[in-house]
Amino acid sequence: MLTSFVDGIFCCFTGKSTNVVVPIESSEPTDGFEFVEVKPGRVLRVRHIIPDRPVVEEPGTGEGGTVSCKRKISVYRNGQLLIENINEATHPELVRYQNGDSTVDTDVSNCEAPVAGQAAEPTPGSEGYGQATDTKPAPQQDLQQVHRRRRKPKRSIVIDCERKITCCKGTHADVALFFIHGVGGSLDIWGSQLDYFSQLGYEVIAPDLVGHGASSAPRIPAAYTFYALAEDVRIIFKRYAKRRNILVGHSYGVSFCTFLAHEYPEQVHKVVMINGGGPTALEPSLCSVFNLPTCVLNFLSPCLTWSFLMAGFAHQGTREKKLLKENNAFNVSSFVLRSMMSGQYWPEGDEVYHAEITVPVLLVHGMYDKFVPVQEDQRMAEILLLGFLKIIDDGSHMVMMECPDVVNTLLHEFFLWQPATASKPKQESAPTKTTTTKPPEDTTRPKTAPKSPSKSQPDLIRPTTAPKSINTGTEAPVDIRSKGMK
Repeated sequence: MLTSFVDGIFCCFTGKSTNVVVPIESSEPTDGFEFVEVKPGRVLRVRHIIPDRPVVEEPGTGEGGTVSCKRKISVYRNGQLLIENINEATHPELVRYQNGDSTVDTDVSNCEAPVAGQAAEPTPGSEGYGQATDTKPAPQQDLQQVHRRRRKPKRSIVIDCERKITCCKGTHADVALFFIHGVGGSLDIWGSQLDYFSQLGYEVIAPDLVGHGASSAPRIPAAYTFYALAEDVRIIFKRYAKRRNILVGHSYGVSFCTFLAHEYPEQVHKVVMINGGGPTALEPSLCSVFNLPTCVLNFLSPCLTWSFLMAGFAHQGTREKKLLKENNAFNVSSFVLRSMMSGQYWPEGDEVYHAEITVPVLLVHGMYDKFVPVQEDQRMAEILLLGFLKIIDDGSHMVMMECPDVVNTLLHEFFLWQPATASKPKQESAPTKTTTTKPPEDTTRPKTAPKSPSKSQPDLIRPTTAPKSINTGTEAPVDIRSKGMK
């Protein structure tokens, strides 16, 4: 700690940072590590594990459920957002996806566009919704006024496609897993996940973002903007991508997974978001400690590390300190840290951008996370078409390091999940007796999201707060990505 203070004082006097950013030497064997030059002078370290497995085509590999993705997204000038989910099933109110004993319900009821002047009509989630109300015919003058005030959406987006979601096993040669870390981390934070899934036969790819781990670190702030980092991730993805790819992101890395899922919907099969936050556009905060000069941040680096330990882990014991140090969870230059936080500008990544994603998404949230509130992940699950939220009681922001067994089980169950294929009715040649079928059981979702996953059967349950229509005019989620450590 004394050395850090001396380096900070020397930096303030000389105007140069003594924390020179150079690739660190990995203590692990070089087997499985590659260095990819994404641009001239911009080299990323990538851990690529190809399991030694026999290429065997299992029967039923191509089977899976087909999900109809039909929705209309309307954006109004006042910022209001309306999402209409449309389905051609027999019961449009409820679509059920089954995986063994797990049942996931998705609300796909049709919604009508909002009309100005009808504020007295109850909306989903409001008091009195679903109850009969006595309406009186409005005077002709009021009808004309309502007609004049009828708003048209600023823009409308229609999504009409079908996705075939299949089970992804480690023995399938066309499946690849990508792990992307956040600010201040490295590929070492995925150590438990990389070992676990590579032993199951999965091909795993985990890069070090520029300036992190053993990747090169340019000395210009423009090298750490969102678009520069997203282009690096795109190049890595195109280099190692298979036919079916699963993206796993943590914190700031979730934004890059969202970017790839939006740009390559046919190649991205599933996405896992771990403590990623709400579906809001990224914008750096003007009042942040990371706006201080680099020399000051270097002087305060011991305090920043201590703060990350207190906020990023549910418990601050010897085990957590060891994980923080050995896995390079917060081992980054002050210059890189300042540039990363200042470069989080992504205006396109708003709610509409996330609502257009048709990829199944698993959201994992640590209950004690002080960087990302649980309300943001709940909002993300509401916006996504196929979003499943799981909350881990004993975890915090670094939940994949604190609870590796629980996280690995959740991820593996999600990789194996596929919607049940609807069976076609059999044609009967001989007349039979008519039988009365029982109506489907009431499988409404619980009123509150589960607090913790079941370790024996970590089912994937879609949050129950998903409304039929989403209005962002009054309750917009707060974007803390630039305020907290992403």
